Amino acid sequence: MSRTIIAPSVLSSDFSRLGDEVEAVADAGGDWIHLDVMDGHFVPNITFGAPVIKAIRGRTKKIFDCHLMIAPADPYLGAFAEAGADVITVHAEAGPHLDRSLQAIRGLGRKAGVALNPGTPESAIEYVLDRVDLILLMTVNPGFGGQAFIPAVVEKVRRVKAMIGGRDILIEIDGGVTAETAPQVVAAGADVLVAGNAVFKGGAGAYRANIDAIRLAADRAAGRVA
Repeated sequence: MSRTIIAPSVLSSDFSRLGDEVEAVADAGGDWIHLDVMDGHFVPNITFGAPVIKAIRGRTKKIFDCHLMIAPADPYLGAFAEAGADVITVHAEAGPHLDRSLQAIRGLGRKAGVALNPGTPESAIEYVLDRVDLILLMTVNPGFGGQAFIPAVVEKVRRVKAMIGGRDILIEIDGGVTAETAPQVVAAGADVLVAGNAVFKGGAGAYRANIDAIRLAADRAAGRVA
């Protein structure tokens, strides 16, 4: 991989201008657009669903990285695929049949991701690795933006990287990612960094500099730049 993938999370954007915000971070160098879907049940917050994703799909050709913090997830997978999600990630904790959910996502022609909360051991996904394209490790407890990074997850990244072995699976980090924390997780094996507040702070004029700062710090830690 030539560089760390940066996935701005629109959870921290101005929702009254969501389409414009998506276009702005895409133009500023964001690689993926991270979409946090929350149901007020699996997590203590409500954001948006498939109709909103469908409404903004036309604003960019960037990968739509859809993180479903909902339970149950299975009844809605088709709707998110139809709305334009390229990667659909479900939580291992949302259950009850993770293997079936991952098969269903791939059956829809989408990349299948599985997410783990900070307190969930990586052993929870040991037997579904051959169904997975991406593993999302939460470095905060899901449900709200702006939380502090949980350092203990860095060792979890290393363990997951070892568990993946030679499989073609990306490791994604979500929560508290900044230019200061990015090097820790990238050095441990992360490939994709979700960043919300650290990208959207300062308004649209600052987005490129914010993204570049995170990517440069990450790529240096990975030895991709001097």
